[in-house]
Amino acid sequence: MRVTWSGTELTFRLDPEDEITGRAADDHPVKLATNSCSIGGVPDDAHPDLFAVAAWTIVAPWTRRRITFDRAVSAEVAAALHDGWGIEAGPVGAEPRRAGDRLALSYSGGADSVAAAAIHPSAPFVHFRRVPHPRVPNRWPHYRSDVLAKLAERTGRELTTVTSDLEFTLAEPRPGYPEHHAVAAGALLLADRMNLGGLGFGYELGSRWLGGDRYLLRFTPDNPMWAPHGAWGRLFAAAGVHIVLPVGGVSEAVTMRLALNSELKDQVRWCLRGTDGPCRTCGKCLYKELIQAAVERRPLDTPLTADRPVARKWLRPPPFGGQEMVEYGLARIPGVERSLFAKALDHFEATEESTSWLDHCYPPAIEEIPEPWRAEAAAFLTSQVGLMTEAEVRRVETWGA
Repeated sequence: MRVTWSGTELTFRLDPEDEITGRAADDHPVKLATNSCSIGGVPDDAHPDLFAVAAWTIVAPWTRRRITFDRAVSAEVAAALHDGWGIEAGPVGAEPRRAGDRLALSYSGGADSVAAAAIHPSAPFVHFRRVPHPRVPNRWPHYRSDVLAKLAERTGRELTTVTSDLEFTLAEPRPGYPEHHAVAAGALLLADRMNLGGLGFGYELGSRWLGGDRYLLRFTPDNPMWAPHGAWGRLFAAAGVHIVLPVGGVSEAVTMRLALNSELKDQVRWCLRGTDGPCRTCGKCLYKELIQAAVERRPLDTPLTADRPVARKWLRPPPFGGQEMVEYGLARIPGVERSLFAKALDHFEATEESTSWLDHCYPPAIEEIPEPWRAEAAAFLTSQVGLMTEAEVRRVETWGA
């Protein structure tokens, strides 16, 4: 792979051994659509390591043996690429970037992101906004990035909005991030200007410790995407921008509660389709409604029925991604036996007691927050959430066993 930056426009060319269809870090197949993208709202004079890591978040799935940058990178970044992916990177010759003093949050406006913002109330936001690509048709026009950006502006927090068409580098499965970390490409290029030493993400207990989504359905302390000692964690650290997971030790029930009690509650939006509010008919809306109804101890409120395709995922026999939150909801929603989740009751014997561990914080998640921001997170999570007991910790560490 050969990458070239012209200002903040990235062009990349595949080597003979590279592949059009590759796999992201979570093993999901992704097919390449085009070989260029741009990032707006960022400087063009960032440290070369920041340009290198930003590029890697985009081209990693399709790179097999080597990557050649258009400027020298530090030996530390080259070593992280080799150790994490077996990739030979060069040229090498830059001085390493020193980590800055500040933490910024990669802010999406969803409940997990808002909960992270509550934990670090002075951290600035970097919001990623998708914009059209000049050569790739938009096959996902219902994605309302403009709505999410406007909501971010209304938070009153220090905000930098990054615009990018990098999601259109994907032909399949749909426009999206080549790697989950590509959402940070703009924040990386802003790191010098903003004096960043850490970038916070809203990934919670399910994503960090319980495997995340649909690929790994068990306790995963060595999660390659989000563990600080994993490939991505080491690479970001080599560029002086540590990955920080403020809500990495709590469930989506906790992040929902924190978000709904936050001063930013009116700006919370997890749906990517709605304009004046959530669309209420997509799979994400159904899943978040399950969690919100459980937190608020009220009946489910959705127009969806069990025969809709978006509901089938949650009604099949376990295991599946997000299972812990389905169990949590089944144990707490009044009248759930008369809702579209009635069939799911055949697969679970969840009770409030058996799911109470999801109301507390997993202590090792606090310990892996980088030291400059650990005390603030620990104080908030201890006082506002509470730490798991030893028995609850075992529930996390035996998940999926």
